Amino acid sequence: MRVHLCGVRGSTPAVGREYVRYGGHTSCVALAHDDAPSSASGSPRPTLILDAGTGLQVASRLLDGGPYEGTIVLSHLHWDHTLGLPFFPAGDDESARVRVMVPEQESGESATSLLAGVMRPPYFPIEPTELRGDWTFATIAPGEHELEGFEVSVREIPHKGGRTLGYRVGDGHATIAYLPDHSPTALGPGEDGWGEYHPAALELARDADVLVHDSAMFPSELAAQASFGHAVPDYAVELGKRAGVGEVVLFHHRHDRSDDDLDELARRLARSASEGSPKVSVAVEGTSIEL
Repeated sequence: MRVHLCGVRGSTPAVGREYVRYGGHTSCVALAHDDAPSSASGSPRPTLILDAGTGLQVASRLLDGGPYEGTIVLSHLHWDHTLGLPFFPAGDDESARVRVMVPEQESGESATSLLAGVMRPPYFPIEPTELRGDWTFATIAPGEHELEGFEVSVREIPHKGGRTLGYRVGDGHATIAYLPDHSPTALGPGEDGWGEYHPAALELARDADVLVHDSAMFPSELAAQASFGHAVPDYAVELGKRAGVGEVVLFHHRHDRSDDDLDELARRLARSASEGSPKVSVAVEGTSIEL
C-alpha cells in the first residue's frame, strides 16, 4: 500500500514563506494498491482518497493529468475536508469515475443534499451534480466496508460540530488508521489530561502500521482551546503506544503553525521519546509512505 499525504493542514489553507516546508493544503490522503497501474513517475495510481480538502489538487498530480477512477470518503463535512471537491482536476473530467461517501446523518439527509449545503449558488457557481464525469454520492455509516479493494472499518469519534468518522484501511498486508479531527477531551480529561483513550480510537488504531492523527493543538493551548474539538500531539503518541502502532504521523496542523513551530514539535517529541513508543513523524505535504 502507498500512502500519499496530499494535504496536512486544518481549518484553512496556509499561505506564505513560513509554511513552505510542511505545506499549506488542507486534509487529503490518497491510498494506492502496490499492484495498481503506475503513473509516469512509477508510483501506483490511488483509488481511495480520505477527505477532500484543498490537498485534492496535489492528489490530482499523482495521476499525470489522467482522470480519477475511485472513491473519496469524508471524515466529516467541515470546509477544510470538503472544499477541494470542485478544484480536483482529475475528478472534474469527462472520463472520471468518482464516488463520494459522506458520514450518514441522523436526519437521513442525502449525500448530495449535504454537500450542496456548501457547494451551490449563490455560495458557489455549481452544485456537486454539475461536476464533469461520472460522479455518484452516497452516505457511509460505522461498520465494516469494502471500498476499491480495501477493507475499511468505520467508527464514530468525538469532534465538535457534526458527525465525525475515523477510518481504518487495510489491504490484507498493511493497515493505516486515519483520525484527522478528534476531540478526546470531549469524553473527559483522561489519565494525563489529554483526553480519554476511548474504545473507538483504540479499535481503529490497534496494531496499525501507521496512525495519521489530529495534532492541531499544543499542550500549552489545550486549556483555552479544548472546546475547538481537536487533540494534542502527545495524545496521538500515547494512543499509538497503547494501541501498538508502528508509526504515528501528526496531522491537521493548525493553519498558523509555522515550519519552525513544527520543527520544534518534532524535536520536543524526539527528546521525550520513551522505550516502547512508536516512531513519530510530523506530516509533510507531498510525501509518501510505502507500507
